[in-house]
Amino acid sequence: MIETDILIIGAGPTGLFAVFEAGLLKLKCHIIDALPQPGGQLSELYPKKPIFDIPGYPSVLAGDLVDNLMEQIKQFQPGFTLNEKADTIEKQADGTFIVTTDKGTKHLCKAVAIAGGLGSFEPRKPLIEDIEFYEDKGIEYFVKDPELFRNKKIVIAGGGDSALDWSIFLSNVASEVTLIHRRNEFRGALDSVEKVQELKHAGKIHLITPAEVIGLNGAEHLESIDIDENGAHRTIKTDYFIPLFGLSPKLGAIANWGLEIEKNAIKVNNALDYQTNIEGIYAIGDVNTYPGKLKLILCGFHEATLMCQSVYNKLNPGKKYVLKYTTVSGVDGFDGTRKEAEKAVVKSID
Repeated sequence: MIETDILIIGAGPTGLFAVFEAGLLKLKCHIIDALPQPGGQLSELYPKKPIFDIPGYPSVLAGDLVDNLMEQIKQFQPGFTLNEKADTIEKQADGTFIVTTDKGTKHLCKAVAIAGGLGSFEPRKPLIEDIEFYEDKGIEYFVKDPELFRNKKIVIAGGGDSALDWSIFLSNVASEVTLIHRRNEFRGALDSVEKVQELKHAGKIHLITPAEVIGLNGAEHLESIDIDENGAHRTIKTDYFIPLFGLSPKLGAIANWGLEIEKNAIKVNNALDYQTNIEGIYAIGDVNTYPGKLKLILCGFHEATLMCQSVYNKLNPGKKYVLKYTTVSGVDGFDGTRKEAEKAVVKSID
C-alpha cells in the first residue's frame, strides 16, 4: 500500500506543478499516470511543439517544459505509479481514500486531485479505406518528432489549431507542405490562419480548400493520396499524411466514481478550491469544467495552487496560515533541498 497526502491522477503539467505547490506546504504527493513517462500530452503527443503562453517563456518546447517541471519538483521527491490507470476509489470512514489501479496497485491518501487532462484519448481517424494498413507506414496522427518529416513531402488535413500550427512549423522542415481542409474557413486562431495565408502566398504551403482526402495509395508505404477538391478528383504524391482532426477524450473508470460530469468533464466549485461534489476529491486542469473555464496550462497552474491551499487547510485545522513570497523570505534561491524550499514560502503558526 502506497501512502501519501495528495494522490494526483495525471502527470501532465498541471499535475506536476501541483507537486511543487504541495511541497511548499509540506504535503507529500504521489502521481498515477496511464502513460509510461511523466508529461501527459506534452510528452506523448507533441514534445517538440513550441508553447507561447507560459509566463516568463517567450517560447518553450513542450518537452522542455516537462523537463523543467520535473526538475522543479525533484526536491520534494514525489512518487510515481506509471503505466497504470486509476480504476476504483473507496472512501474510508475517516475521510481518507483508497485508489486502486487497473494493475492492482493500492494507494492510501488524504485527498485526491484528478489532473487527467483530456483523460484517455484516441485520435479521431478519417473514414478512409485501408487507413489502418498505412498507420506507421506514412500515416501519422501525432507529430512527436518533426525530424521524421525533414525534407519529406507531407499532407496535413484539418481545420483547427493543431493543423494550422503544424503546417506553419513544418513549412521550415519538410520539403513540401500541403494543407487540406473541407471548408474554406478554419476554426483555429486568427493569427495562425493569417500566417498560413502568408506562407501560401510565399509558396511555402500549398493550401487546398474545400477538399478532403478520399483514398490512399502505395504498396508497402504511402506514396500518394486521392483527394476530392470541390467535386474534382486528383492524386497528390506524398511521403506522409497527417490527419489532425482532434482527439476523442474519455474519462475512463473515473466516470464511474460518482462525480458530476458535464460534456465529458468533471464539474467543480471554482468559487473556492476546485473541489468536486465529493468532499476530498478535486479536479484541476483540462479535466474540469466550470463557468468561464479556459483550457490553458497557466489556468491549470492556478487551479493546482488553490487546490493545494484547500487540502492544507483541511489537514491542518486550527492552524493559521501565513503566505510568504520567495523573493522576501531571506533565501537567495533554493539550494535543491526540501527544507530550504519550505522555509522560502510557508510559515505555519499554531
